[in-house]
Amino acid sequence: MYEDALAGRRRRRTRDDVPVVPAELDLVVEDAEGGFCGAVVACDKQGVTLEDRFGRRRVFPLEPAAFLLEGEPVTLVRPGTPAAGSAAARRRSASGSVAVEGLRARVAKESRIYVEGVHDAALVEKIWGHDLRVEGVVVEYLEGVDDLPAIVAEFAPGPDRRLGVLVDHLVPGSKESRIAAQVGSPYVLVVGHPFVDIWQAVKPSVLGFASWPVVPKGIPWKEGVIEALGWRMEPAEAWRHILGRVTSYADLEPELLGRVEELIDFVSPPVE
Repeated sequence: MYEDALAGRRRRRTRDDVPVVPAELDLVVEDAEGGFCGAVVACDKQGVTLEDRFGRRRVFPLEPAAFLLEGEPVTLVRPGTPAAGSAAARRRSASGSVAVEGLRARVAKESRIYVEGVHDAALVEKIWGHDLRVEGVVVEYLEGVDDLPAIVAEFAPGPDRRLGVLVDHLVPGSKESRIAAQVGSPYVLVVGHPFVDIWQAVKPSVLGFASWPVVPKGIPWKEGVIEALGWRMEPAEAWRHILGRVTSYADLEPELLGRVEELIDFVSPPVE
């Protein structure tokens, strides 16, 4: 049963086969042609307006298969007019994927997804746990990526043993980018987000403030954030507070959403 569900999720679609999804507010999609990624802030008969995390807005026409949702082509329509049998009519998981009813976790594959820390793992599990159980993929945390080349070598990746790695602060010139560049196996995919810590991948509006504080160099980032926000709690308690406010993919920044979906697809290639 689950093999059939996965085949339906991963197969290549024709334009006539593309799901129809209402352009609800805060739905995060990507322009299939230009790659602009943002949340829906408005939709009318002229088109849909997307806003990225920097506040930049662009308007796109509501054309067939013009957008990507979780890496898959979709056709956006004005809210309130979903087609019968469309994705909008199906129950969705926290990640926005179509939920598999009566799911039993599959036996874990040899492939793995590694993340940097326990907080990263907890967030991925909360939002993508359903998808990971459908795919039979286990997420493990590394406590940092300084030894990533040796960790990859020990894992011994291969065609049926793929490894995906999610790295914090993977930006040009960073220590993390130099470490990631040392990994060259075609069976390993290292991707990252630009945030200093996974906390920043949670939209600040979800927590009731406008933006994450800027922490001066030399001050531990988590402790600096807690002090700047006036929270009277330890980092572990602060994280429980943050994670407790997250209920779905709409609470997370697009830069993280796309990368996690990319890793899940990489370690779960379609069966030919």
